[in-house]
Amino acid sequence: VGDRSEDPYRITVTPERLDAQLGWLRRRGLRGVSVAGLLAARARGEDRGLVGLTFDDGYADFVTHALPCLRRHGCGATLFVLPGRLGADNAWDPLGPRKPLLTADGIRHAAAEGVEIGSHGLTHVDLTTADDATLKAETAESRALLTELTGAPVTGFCYPYGTVDARAAEAVRAAGYAYACAIDPGPLTGPHALPRVHVGERDTAVRLLLKTRLHRLRRRPATGV
Repeated sequence: VGDRSEDPYRITVTPERLDAQLGWLRRRGLRGVSVAGLLAARARGEDRGLVGLTFDDGYADFVTHALPCLRRHGCGATLFVLPGRLGADNAWDPLGPRKPLLTADGIRHAAAEGVEIGSHGLTHVDLTTADDATLKAETAESRALLTELTGAPVTGFCYPYGTVDARAAEAVRAAGYAYACAIDPGPLTGPHALPRVHVGERDTAVRLLLKTRLHRLRRRPATGV
């Protein structure tokens, strides 16, 4: 959330656009919450009007730009971070500017503000191509490091690049995560492969409305959550 003058992957939104998007949710009687909060509410049959909000990678601008927007609109969120790249940058992106990632103190600050902290892996590796040792480190080790860093249980995982296969999903489950997010997991859809919808700078009110409707039509329901 910040300057998008160079944004080849279209992953950045300006603070103004995020503010407008959250305002759109609130005007429709919806409220953003963490994924863990959404799943808990769903288990109680109380998820009506709730939307799970997620932010990937743990960029430093989450604290400076996204967090104030979330506070202003009374929303919660889940932040998926990389404990193996604390205070580093998005070196996995071959194009575009280097963007700083949160330090350990930044992650703890977000957690203290009520943001759910989840794992995005250790260093942002495509788990579908990782060897066994890397797969374990990216799932189990990242969870252990974040639990130690935040002093709280870490129950959520997000697959880097959104890619998932049965082997990666099983590794995430075995590492002790209660849920995991992907992009379009198809037949793997379930607690450890929840489908998400990307929201970017071009998503105005009309596009958001279309995306909420298309999500229900194109993505199969996640059973067991």
